[in-house]
Order: sequence, then structure tokens, then C-alpha cells
Amino acid sequence: MVAGEVTRKRMMNRMAAVMVLVVLGLFNGVRAEPQVPCYFIFGDSLVDNGNNNVLQSLARADYLPYGIDFNGGPTGRFSNGKTTVDVIAELLGFDDYIPPYATARGQDILRGVNYASAAAGIREETGQQLGGRITFSGQVRNYQNTVSQIVQILGDENTAANYLSKCIYSIGLGSNDYLNNYFMPQFYSSSRQFSTEDYADVLIQAYTEQLNNLYNYGARKMVLFGIGQIGCSPNELAQNSQDGSTCVERINSANQIFNSKLKSLVDQFNTQLTDAKAIYINSYDIFQDIISNPLAYGFRVTNAGCCGVGRNNGQITCLPMQTPCENRREYLFWDAFHPTEEGNAVVARRAYSAQSASDAYPIDIRRLAQI
Repeated sequence: MVAGEVTRKRMMNRMAAVMVLVVLGLFNGVRAEPQVPCYFIFGDSLVDNGNNNVLQSLARADYLPYGIDFNGGPTGRFSNGKTTVDVIAELLGFDDYIPPYATARGQDILRGVNYASAAAGIREETGQQLGGRITFSGQVRNYQNTVSQIVQILGDENTAANYLSKCIYSIGLGSNDYLNNYFMPQFYSSSRQFSTEDYADVLIQAYTEQLNNLYNYGARKMVLFGIGQIGCSPNELAQNSQDGSTCVERINSANQIFNSKLKSLVDQFNTQLTDAKAIYINSYDIFQDIISNPLAYGFRVTNAGCCGVGRNNGQITCLPMQTPCENRREYLFWDAFHPTEEGNAVVARRAYSAQSASDAYPIDIRRLAQI
């Protein structure tokens, strides 16, 4: 009996030891390598995570209540929490968020850099009434500087080129070219110079030039984000909607013209550059789906900011130390222009793994990462 009891205890100890090893293995498995070695981000305030903090600009969000739900508080993100690219970085398997160009140093740049700048546009003059910002061309120049550093770290250009060819490049600009340019005739003459059709052509021409510059510096997997429904933002509803909830059609119509041309650019890019792959994310229709079916996503308020001033909380962005709404999970918009973390997460998840056939063209980010 004694011998049997000893044997039984030994077996139980061994089983316990095996269970510990299994659990440890599971924990170690969580820290798997990301699906791509690096993630580079170009854009505006929708994805800026601190680059404007060092600029003389009105377009800054390095103060509360911005970042109220973000681990670490205010960082320069124009949201209560994570941005779209933060969530995509998580979905790609990165164990930390991509650092802003303003602070990225040393080996950190090997996992990618965020170059986005609030108020930035495709056109050089866009957003100038708000002060300092880094335009699309300026962001690309900063990326070229990063590539020079990566070549030094990895040893030679061929090794760097091979490394960069596996990375994801996220590009999302154009919103400010409408918000802080074309539809701001008191500051800009573009609406008097161009029809909406011609203006979209001018933007796409400049956009194409920067994509080619990125390609020449190693970019091979590009994600082009279409413009969302600017005419449904609290700011536009506050200024131009009679009932405060009907979206502004003339703005949305102009946005759709741009998006259509951007999607065509994807086909052109993929046909001309067979060793590269660009995809288009249909942000516009994703927002349309949310606004049409808010309760399906847990939203109860889609026409007002969680914080801000005036009608729809849409006259200006959140004031320093302003108390925001408590039920942030139920708001699509955080302030006059920008989605809440939950709003950003919906777009990110559908961009990464398309929920409907129209979300991503011709493939989604998950499949692009596998190429």
C-alpha cells in the first residue's frame, strides 16, 4: 500500500510538472514574432501618435482628456485611446505600438516608424492655417532618412531592401485636403480653381508621386486608406446640417470622387509594378455601415463628439482638462472630427480582416501580410 501511494504521488507530481510546462509554453507562444518585420505609417491626425507634440501647431492632442483611456495617458493621439493603426499593429502581432518619428531612435526603427502629422495633407499648403505640420512629401522625406539609418544598421542596401520588402506601409491622407483646404474658401482658393473632379485628379497625381518615392525606397506592400465620411463628422453636422444629423452630401460626394480614383490607382500601381502590391481600404463604406446600423456595433451616438464645444460638440476639438462623456464606448466620435477608440477599432478590424467583400480591395491586410 505504501509503495502504491508513493507511485501515485510521483505520477501526480509528474503530471503537475507537465502542466506547468504546458502553461509556460502557452505564455511563451503569446510572444510570437509579428506577421511582418515592420510597419510604417503615413497620415494625418487620425493616426498621429506624437509627431505634432514638438511643433508650433494648433493641431495638437498632448493634453487631457485626449488619451484618457490610453495606457500612459495623453501621447498626441487624437482619441480617448487607441488609433486605427494601433489596433492594426496589435492584429499584426506587434507587442508594442509603432513609435512616432519624433522619438524613434536606434534599433527601434527596425520595427517601423509612424510619420503621421495632424493637419497634414497631400497638398503642401493644406492645413497651414493651423500652424506647423508635416505634409505627405515631408513624411516621405523623413522615411527616406529612416531608410538611410536602416541601411547602416543592417549593413548594406540589398539587405535593407529585402527587409523593407516584407513590411506593411499604411497610407491615409486626403481628409485635410477637403476639411482644411477645398471646403475652407475663406483661407484657400482651391474650390475656385478646381471642380471637385479636377481637384481629386490633382490630389491623386501628387499622391502617386509620393507612392513612387516610397517604392523607390523599398516599399512593396502598401495599404491605401480611403477617406471616411467627412460630411458626417460632428463638425460638419454642426456647421452645415439643418437637423444636426443628416450628413452633408456635397462634402461626402467630393470624398467619394477621390476614393474612386484612389481605388483605380491601386489597379494602376499593381499593373505597373509587378513586384509590389497595393490594396485599398474602403473607410467610407465602413463608416456608412456603422452610421446605418449603430446598435449592431454598440454605438448609441453617431452625430456628436464625446467632448467638444457647441452644437453636436462639433464646433472645436476637446478643451484642455474638459470632462468628456462617461459612456465613451457608445460614441462613434470622440471629438469634432476623430473617432473614439471603439470607432477606430471597428475600422481597423475590418481593414485587417474584411467583414464584407467591399471592405478591402483586392485583398485585406491579413492576406497582404502573408504575401
